[in-house]
Amino acid sequence: MSIESRLAELGVTLPDAPAPAANYVPFVQVGNIVYVSGQISNGADGLITGKLGADMEVEAGAAAAKTCAISLLAQVKAACGGDIERLVRVVKLTGFVNSTADFTNQPQVINGASDFLVEALGDAGRHSRSAVSAAALPLGVAVEIEGIFEIK
Repeated sequence: MSIESRLAELGVTLPDAPAPAANYVPFVQVGNIVYVSGQISNGADGLITGKLGADMEVEAGAAAAKTCAISLLAQVKAACGGDIERLVRVVKLTGFVNSTADFTNQPQVINGASDFLVEALGDAGRHSRSAVSAAALPLGVAVEIEGIFEIK
């Protein structure tokens, strides 16, 4: 099954790749590897803000992480000239969780992105990963995730 078909089956349409908010590029391709800049949690109603351990629950944080994964795939699609089928696999994610000093469930939050990528891509979605706490993230968002992808 194609990636686009699987995404459609999951009810996901990739948005246009978000433009960078400052003086950087959204992705860099080196050979068959694409490095995607951090994508912030952003839903249909705008930015998903909050601090895990204070005013946001793990489930809401995981949903925010999923939106980051969707934006990552949108960037990969742009890097592939609009052909997401060129994606070979997710190599690595680094997830940043806006959280209090005593919050320790960052991995469960970033699971929202990891689980979605495996659901959408199967084994090609399995990846190495880091999930770390951040005292604050840009614009007060709950989650930011960057990724490394292999393409053909």
